Amino acid sequence: MLETAASEGADAAEATLVRNKGIGVEVRLGKFESVEHAEDFQIGLRVFTNQKSASISTGKVDEKAIKALCKRAVEMARLAPKDPFARLASKEEQASTLPELELYDPTEFSADILTEVALKCEEAALGIEGITNSEGASAGQSTAEIAIATSTGFTGEYERSSFSISASVLAEKDGRMESDYDFSSAVFAEDLLDAKLIGRSAGERTIKKLGARSAETGQFPVIFDSRVSRSLTGHFTSAVNGASIARGSSFLKDKMGQKIANSSINVTDDPLRPRGFGSRRFDGETLPVKRQQLIKDGVLQSWLLDLASASQLGLKSTGNASRSLSSPPTPGSSNCMIVNGDITFEAMIADIKQGFLVTELIGSSVSLTTGDYSRGAAGFWIENGEIAYPVTEATIAGNLKEMFFEMTPADDIDLRFSTAAPSIRVDGMMVAGG
Repeated sequence: MLETAASEGADAAEATLVRNKGIGVEVRLGKFESVEHAEDFQIGLRVFTNQKSASISTGKVDEKAIKALCKRAVEMARLAPKDPFARLASKEEQASTLPELELYDPTEFSADILTEVALKCEEAALGIEGITNSEGASAGQSTAEIAIATSTGFTGEYERSSFSISASVLAEKDGRMESDYDFSSAVFAEDLLDAKLIGRSAGERTIKKLGARSAETGQFPVIFDSRVSRSLTGHFTSAVNGASIARGSSFLKDKMGQKIANSSINVTDDPLRPRGFGSRRFDGETLPVKRQQLIKDGVLQSWLLDLASASQLGLKSTGNASRSLSSPPTPGSSNCMIVNGDITFEAMIADIKQGFLVTELIGSSVSLTTGDYSRGAAGFWIENGEIAYPVTEATIAGNLKEMFFEMTPADDIDLRFSTAAPSIRVDGMMVAGG
């Protein structure tokens, strides 16, 4: 691909190959429903000519298709506007050694075994008293092989695996139906939680939602459960994304080195975490990766930068480029988390006379330009330091600039996601009942 791109007139090129393979099984009410096998092979090409670039991909990998792809990519680049910031990493910038991160587990499960796991998960959920129906349970696994080569001399590859179990069930009270779910996912099969445990948790979560009422209206402490608090980490990483900073469209654009959250808030981005869903051996532009402290004791330490955004800002890339096969790189996080605090969830709610524990977020109206925040929510009302009753159809609102200063993290982080956070208390948010 690189040789063909050069023969078609590219000044520089980057070729990427991705092979995905997976199997997933679904069951419902004790019966097998479906099995899906998927396998695909995609190639992607990014070319540069005269400070112009284009990205393109295809699933055809024969010699004729590759030649057509390279020709089309160069033609597209010649028609693109000039971009003085877009470029490949130089040989000196590229990763020279690739870390071993335990990203691939060769374990393979048959459809029969996955079906058995899914059935056990659903059976445990249906066994919870009060559960009346099931939306189904599933079990699956997938692998991805990624290889990349550039005309500046880089070649690198790695394999990644993923395993998962989930169940979703329903219950009814006074004519109102409620549903909830639970799941386990892991890079290595041995790290999955027991299927029966997942099923029971899905059933118990559903039963707890029965009899939901409207929330009170007013200013109250809001607790973001660890299942949903990772969205706050996501808002932060979006606000420190180098592309947004370069455009001047982030409310944190002038805050480097300043206090933007209270002193209990620390945020890290760690692409080197073994068996992490966001771990990687090099970034999307072939640069080496490293663990970074984005917020330390409430003070902003770093942006997330790729080569282009770093050039625009007069800085160096932080090795945070992410990309798809058919689009140019953009800055992104890897394993990003708000670090655990030093208090338990129970201690965090103990002094709340009235407050709202959010376990589900619905819809979104969040401006990363102004920080304005408004979301639909459901969960549980807190009274006198204890969970009092389930809540539905509420709205929570505030501004991220103030919310960051009112955050208190618990010590119960959920690391099943690449973007993670413990339960987080935010004082003084507006809550509106449905």
